[in-house]
Amino acid sequence: MEQPSMLLAQGSSWLELTRVGEGSWRVTADWASALTADYTAHLTDDEVAAFARRMLAWLRDPDLEPRFTERVTSGRTNPLTLRTTLVDGAGYALFAYLTPNGDDTACHLQLEINPIPIAELETSFEELCSVLNGMRQ
Repeated sequence: MEQPSMLLAQGSSWLELTRVGEGSWRVTADWASALTADYTAHLTDDEVAAFARRMLAWLRDPDLEPRFTERVTSGRTNPLTLRTTLVDGAGYALFAYLTPNGDDTACHLQLEINPIPIAELETSFEELCSVLNGMRQ
């Protein structure tokens, strides 16, 4: 069975979150082949699904927020935070804060992804939610 995953990409920058096993997710990212990240994070499927649902709530809000931030988990071991900025009312630029050692301010990578259309972001998070919900049944 193929593992759940989500890819956020625009131009030469991308970020992927892929389940590699029970309680284990892989975070990989690339910024123009100049900066890369590839590490395993200890996350439950429920934490990732809740993150995807929170992102969808922001994206579906009829009064689009110019900026919002979501962490995958509120715990100290959070491996990924997404900060967004609305661009021309049509898409969000993403600023990913990648923290392989959890919320460690001394060891993190900041990755910027050019604006991704809102509909495309919604589809990415919807698909991730759908697959994770299907695994629970």
